[in-house]
Amino acid sequence: MMNTRVATPAETYGPGKDGRAQAVARKRVFSGIRPTGQIHLGNYLGAIKSWIKLQDRYECIYAIVDYHGMTTPYDPAEMRANVRELLIDYLAAGVDPERSILIVQSALPEHTELAWILGTVTPVSWLERVPTYKEKVEQHPDYVHLGLLSYGVLMAADIVLYKAEVVPVGEDQLPHLELAREIVRRFHHLFGVRIFPEPQALVQEDTARIMSLTEPEKKMSKSLGPRSLIALADPPEEIRDKIMKAVTDTGPAGEEMSPGVANLFHLLKLFGTEEEYAQLRAEYDAGTLRYVNLKRTLADALIRSLEPFRRRRAELENDPAYLERVLREGIRRARVIARQTIEEVKAACGLMLDETSLWQAPVGTAAAGGKEGAGTG
Repeated sequence: MMNTRVATPAETYGPGKDGRAQAVARKRVFSGIRPTGQIHLGNYLGAIKSWIKLQDRYECIYAIVDYHGMTTPYDPAEMRANVRELLIDYLAAGVDPERSILIVQSALPEHTELAWILGTVTPVSWLERVPTYKEKVEQHPDYVHLGLLSYGVLMAADIVLYKAEVVPVGEDQLPHLELAREIVRRFHHLFGVRIFPEPQALVQEDTARIMSLTEPEKKMSKSLGPRSLIALADPPEEIRDKIMKAVTDTGPAGEEMSPGVANLFHLLKLFGTEEEYAQLRAEYDAGTLRYVNLKRTLADALIRSLEPFRRRRAELENDPAYLERVLREGIRRARVIARQTIEEVKAACGLMLDETSLWQAPVGTAAAGGKEGAGTG
């Protein structure tokens, strides 16, 4: 049994007027991943690696967004198992429950409650123009539904429910974040209030774009099949097998390095030693490189680099009580923030808070300050 204590995120401290240290509020970060399988190298390098660094500078809320996982075909019997596996991956990768809040989206009904409210002020045309909506329609033409169309509204609700000011995203998620800001502005305009900050994107300029091992022109993704990716939890023999079968050259040699070879060199630069990379790159430039040597060296580097993750993951799998404690405490802490936001939103919209308030308007509500026609746009 691990003895790690679950605690609230520590405040940062700065010099006060009297020269003594005093607490300084940190900006809040929100981000999440759908529970569609174990974390792969693309997830880790594109998102979670930056999450770990952000824990030192921000108050972070990291979610397992299972409602979003329902927007594409899935097996209900696998959903809870995938949530547990993703939680273990988060912790094994370095997300620290003493410095971050970990939650499962569906455990907090405030997410969907706020999504409905925001949906009443969001024009359908805004949702139809989001690129990822169009992509999912093409990928799953027999699975087009309201949840898919309103994906961006739920994402906006996820973020602003916690009044997050910073959202770490990849380039492909920028349209969703711009939609969230537009929804915030429209809500504020229609109801004459200022409740939410406008969330800003934190795009890592050096974010590694890891490509598929089988289709190197495409991003590494679970949708391309298990052979196309390296999961952080893959056993050594599976990592080696996948790398040895990875696509290299797909056509006649040209002046530029082929996408498959470039992807393998990119991974080697990230996980191998400087000497390994320099030696094999020199062989490539000289035209003497044997791809089998590149693949063997990369496989060894990945196995070596991912060993601490696999070891930590095995420990976590054997401590279900700790996993439950982390999640329960994270949900408890998140609910305090979420309920306060919902109270402010309902007050602005003229809605009942709960059965104890009924007809009584909350103190400080600005019901008269709303715009005529709010919610009918």
